[in-house]
Amino acid sequence: MVGLITAIIIFNFIAFKVAAKKLSTNRIVHIIAFTLVLQTIFDLYIEFKYHGYWYFTKGIEYSGLLAHLLVVPPVNVLFIKWYPHHAKWWKVFLYYLLWEIGTLGYEFLALLPEPWGYFHYGWWKFWYSCFMDPILLLILIGFYKFITKLEKKLKLGH
Repeated sequence: MVGLITAIIIFNFIAFKVAAKKLSTNRIVHIIAFTLVLQTIFDLYIEFKYHGYWYFTKGIEYSGLLAHLLVVPPVNVLFIKWYPHHAKWWKVFLYYLLWEIGTLGYEFLALLPEPWGYFHYGWWKFWYSCFMDPILLLILIGFYKFITKLEKKLKLGH
């Protein structure tokens, strides 16, 4: 639980007190809502139906809900806030690579024994995350680009 509470405080402080100034409230709300929906759909199958991984113990519990609601959404806000939108392809690739290293490093820490760790594998393997994390981040950036296009259309009155 110590690791989870530490992560919640650090990620939310950075996302909403330090980094969020570049993103509008509308965009932040969209990122959080999309993250919660995507994560819920993914985890509904992988975590709850097939028991690939879980937080604390198998099944639904309040401590696991904290991980779902208060860890990934602020991290995704940070990913979008710092994303190199108009950079050359190699800078975007480097950005994804650094985020992949960061997310996998965090997952490794969350796998530590309690009180620091709170994440457990069933049949899920570390290398599955190596493959899935970039796909989920690409889906997130695709959604963000969709939202920015919608905002531009609204500003133009279309």
